[in-house]
Amino acid sequence: MRRGPLVLLRHGQSTANIEGRFTGWADVPLTAQGEEEAVEAARLLAADGLLPDVVHTSVMARSIRSADILLAELDRLWIPVQRTWRLNERQYGALTGRHKQEVRAEAGANLYQHWRRSLHGRPAPLAPHQLARLRADPRYAALRQDALPAVESLADMAARVVPYWADTLAPQLRTGMTVLVVAHGNSLRALAAVLDRLTEPDIERLNIPTGAPLRYDFGPDLRPVVRKGTYLDPHTALAKTALVAAEGHS
Repeated sequence: MRRGPLVLLRHGQSTANIEGRFTGWADVPLTAQGEEEAVEAARLLAADGLLPDVVHTSVMARSIRSADILLAELDRLWIPVQRTWRLNERQYGALTGRHKQEVRAEAGANLYQHWRRSLHGRPAPLAPHQLARLRADPRYAALRQDALPAVESLADMAARVVPYWADTLAPQLRTGMTVLVVAHGNSLRALAAVLDRLTEPDIERLNIPTGAPLRYDFGPDLRPVVRKGTYLDPHTALAKTALVAAEGHS
């Protein structure tokens, strides 16, 4: 039976991206460039014959808005959309909202990189009043209070992404559906780490650029045919990836 293709798309550029801030679970809008990135992503999907049958987003505005723009461009606003907190960006705890360059200057290059890109690095957690505000958010009303993270490592993120892959995404792909996931840099890193069985050094080197569709095709066992997938516009994706890797360093 044919396995459906999976497309991973990080939301378009946000105001926090352009300001060089850690965003985490804070809600921020797209920039004008971010909206255009979503339009361009739709054009790339259409050119590659990748019309999604179902879309998955986080419950964060920048993910939702990017998906809406893309679906409108493809004239597919009618397809099913599933939203889940499991695809939210990484909870950056006390780093949320802070400038990356400032954090790197304070913490030093090694600790900054450990917090930002390692599998197990965790900065300080959210303050109690910030966590209480998050618990009061109606998007998370159905979750147990102790399920809401005050801070996460990438390993913690993988623990919440893996069940969504196993219970929701993989079954849809097995039916032959074209599945689009519009999420965030770190939730997509966590998902890619699972799909590609990445080592810790691989994970540390993995950067996901905004607005760049990444295609995965699968064999019968749902193992990727091409490890690490294929960007629909590899030249642009490579240039954007270098910019993500350099965030906070200048």
